[in-house]
Amino acid sequence: MDPAFWSNQERARTVVQEIKQLKSWVTPFADLAGRLGEAVEMASLLETEPDDAMATELDAEVDRLQRAITALEVRGMLQGPDDARDAILTIHPGAGGTESQDWAEMLMRMYVRWAERHGYGVSVLNLIEGEEAGIKSATLEISGEFAYGYLRAEKGVHRLVRISPFDSQARRHTSFASVFIYPDIDDTIEVDLRDEDIRMDVYRASGAGGQHVNKTSSAVRLTHEPTGLVVACQQERSQGKNKATAMKMLRAALYQRKLEEQEAAKALVEATKTDNSWGNQIRSYVFQPYTLVNDHRSELKVGDVQRVMDGDIDEFIEAYLKSAGGAAT
Repeated sequence: MDPAFWSNQERARTVVQEIKQLKSWVTPFADLAGRLGEAVEMASLLETEPDDAMATELDAEVDRLQRAITALEVRGMLQGPDDARDAILTIHPGAGGTESQDWAEMLMRMYVRWAERHGYGVSVLNLIEGEEAGIKSATLEISGEFAYGYLRAEKGVHRLVRISPFDSQARRHTSFASVFIYPDIDDTIEVDLRDEDIRMDVYRASGAGGQHVNKTSSAVRLTHEPTGLVVACQQERSQGKNKATAMKMLRAALYQRKLEEQEAAKALVEATKTDNSWGNQIRSYVFQPYTLVNDHRSELKVGDVQRVMDGDIDEFIEAYLKSAGGAAT
């Protein structure tokens, strides 16, 4: 087929994507403008004809408008080149065995619930379960507009303080887990990825998936030898499909690494990606002797830890983006 055909097709897709992104900004503004106009009219009417029920409705609408305006302001900070992309999220427990592995699984659930609240799609690309409880590692793909822009606020070490359910003496434990976020890049972005630099290992998938998944070497692990980056995928029954997904994950990780190298001189990215010393946590979640979630970057504190663990983390994301000025990392 004529190469010009594919070139035209690609240009058409690019134009469609640009139109879609512009509409995603224009439509909310138009909606808010309309609602604000209606609220002003209602307020004017109440001045001449007081009505308790209408006043209550106006108060509720004002609260909703304030939240919508705040959300739009925060979204306006997402101007980074990759902010509108899907996100690849990885979670690794720190030292501490079962306790830290359980904490890593709790964080995974928190992000899944957050994604569900926002109507985002969630795919588990790789999951290694712990022997007793929790997970040894997890990689999720969060699909939705600006998923990466919002979730990049979550990159770093997360600290848990609680009375461990795995301690027979009911002592208080401190656990850590690291979260990394990568933009899910497409084929239009060039990444130097040569076949001879990649080592592929195959192994049997763990966990649910049926006899075929568990009895054949369908899981794929790719190692980029020049950088030491490692990714793995076991979600599909087909080794070929798992390899394709793992390649996508590796390209995203290399792309993110390239961005970090470019930003290293400004000390923006490396300041949030710790050296595994577990001493630079971005957020602490305290379950006992009191309940508190404390973001150490923005100093935002929330007392309802259960609400946060149920995926209500927008306050922290908004506070981080405001304190960081929305700068992409």
